[in-house]
Amino acid sequence: MSPQSTAFKSLEDLRAACLDLPAGSDAAAGAVAKRQDTLTKPPGSLGRLETIAAWLGRWQGRDMPKLDAVKVFVFAGNHGVTAQGVSAYPSEVTVQMVANFAGGGAAINQLARIAGAKLDVIPLDLDHPTGDFTQVPAMDEKAFLAAVTAGYDAVTNDLDLVCFGEMGIGNTTPAAAISTALFGGGAEKWTGRGTGVDDAGLQRKVVAIEAGLKRHADSLSDPLKIAAALGGRELAAIFGATLAARKNNVPVLLDGFVCTAAVAPLARLHPTGLAHTIAAHVSAEAGHRRLLEALGLPPLLDLGMRLGEGSGACLAVNIVRSALECHAKMASFAEAGVSEK
Repeated sequence: MSPQSTAFKSLEDLRAACLDLPAGSDAAAGAVAKRQDTLTKPPGSLGRLETIAAWLGRWQGRDMPKLDAVKVFVFAGNHGVTAQGVSAYPSEVTVQMVANFAGGGAAINQLARIAGAKLDVIPLDLDHPTGDFTQVPAMDEKAFLAAVTAGYDAVTNDLDLVCFGEMGIGNTTPAAAISTALFGGGAEKWTGRGTGVDDAGLQRKVVAIEAGLKRHADSLSDPLKIAAALGGRELAAIFGATLAARKNNVPVLLDGFVCTAAVAPLARLHPTGLAHTIAAHVSAEAGHRRLLEALGLPPLLDLGMRLGEGSGACLAVNIVRSALECHAKMASFAEAGVSEK
């Protein structure tokens, strides 16, 4: 387990943590790759299953990785920007879906069970939505750091793999706003229909994002200030949890557009900030494929999903388990008595 963390006291405190990241174990990754070359298959013939095994080894620091403790974290938050008519659903659905998670009735409950993963749902002050970022910052520094710390504290070093997901009505709008602020190109480039808004709703999202960018122009040179001014508590918690995973040598499967946007500031702060992560899938939400390309994260799956909840990340756990089973249990050429070329 990790020692109890101290809450980040300032943005500079958080920034320092983001700039001091462990590199992973070259020795463990090399040992995994060396074993792969001895297994009964043409070299490289299992494609990404081979590199996934080496990725696990690097970030777990183990020559033989394991997946005994896998957890899915779903962070939930509410958003003041929904006042701008950016969602097809009312904000109370966030609370209702958290209850559905608790009752075992959501997609993520089924996917976590089949993947052999424990589900942990963490609601973040749902009775108090973030500020409407077209008018005020979504979060002041104190609220932002509290949400980051909540995510950071959730991830302990006894875990072998974590998946991050979210629940928050309206949160594709903050995700698109963060993406626009970090990578440019205008709001239309990054904005999609989210929960299924019509053309008028889509235009309201674009207008809201452009208004937020204009209002918070002074913050747009700093990835952390962008995340506070335009984001949400669940996005900030995912950021903190991803940072904690890096510090604790825990590899990460990222979910869809919102989750990827939440961690994108870490990539802008540190050139290898997301090296311990894999993009589990590319969602159908406009902007996600573009964001993954900007971050250099090729997705494992492309199934047209756009649910959130960590659903795509959890589904990819089965692929990671398959990669490890092949790595750990295939026979070598010598063991099987198979001739090498």
